[in-house]
Amino acid sequence: MTEWTAFSVDISDHVAQVTLLGPGKGNAMGRAFWTELPQVFAELDADPEVRAVVLAASGKHFSFGLDLAEMGGDFAPLLAERALAGPRSRFHTLVKSMQASVTAVADSRTPVIAAIQGWCIGGGVDLIAAADIRYASADAKFSVREAKIGIVADIGSLQRLPAIIGEGHLRELAYTGKDIDASRAASIGLVNDVLDDADAALAAARATAAEIAANPPLVVQGVKDVLDRERAATVTEGLRYVAAWNAAFLPSEDLTEGITAVFEKRPATFRGE
Repeated sequence: MTEWTAFSVDISDHVAQVTLLGPGKGNAMGRAFWTELPQVFAELDADPEVRAVVLAASGKHFSFGLDLAEMGGDFAPLLAERALAGPRSRFHTLVKSMQASVTAVADSRTPVIAAIQGWCIGGGVDLIAAADIRYASADAKFSVREAKIGIVADIGSLQRLPAIIGEGHLRELAYTGKDIDASRAASIGLVNDVLDDADAALAAARATAAEIAANPPLVVQGVKDVLDRERAATVTEGLRYVAAWNAAFLPSEDLTEGITAVFEKRPATFRGE
């Protein structure tokens, strides 16, 4: 396997474990993450020995989501006064590229089982929504937090979570940007089970991956393909729409305020401008 910056990959007994490594604090998703994620899954898809993938994370937290410190500059041309077609078009291309990175996980030919500990925020939820099965440690906390920054979530949560947790729960999380704990996540179906700690969550994910890997691989791939087909067109159309929507309407004083508030570690004050 290739050496990666944002991930480590270990393969044994037909199971690949992909582990987020950062390098940003809390495994924040910077440029290396978005570039390498589809490459990692392309290599795994090309390996006939891989029959299941465990998606894990190093450290205390799964992911703080988008690395605003590293990628905030990508928003700057869009927030410039009277941003014209050029910066909007480039931002649209960026969003579609980031969407494609997470879609590579959803489109994996083999099932993906996520093990989540600590915070799983924003892009972290986008990522686990692309997995097939999710296990959480008791200390895990989840947030579809984009609204609190002035952003419409555009990498997959709004498209994939309705089939996982239902419209009502998704609307509550996406409209409020609230945090929920592992118990609530399990009660709404966001995670399959809650384990005592991070090690137990990872062990559960690996045990399920081993069970899957012991089955006929072509049958498992067929089951995944049939299940995914039902919603693939809806997800694709939703991603296309939100990328265009954000390129057109995301620039706002509220977005500037939301990003500034994050760096200044204070509550944002939004004015609808």
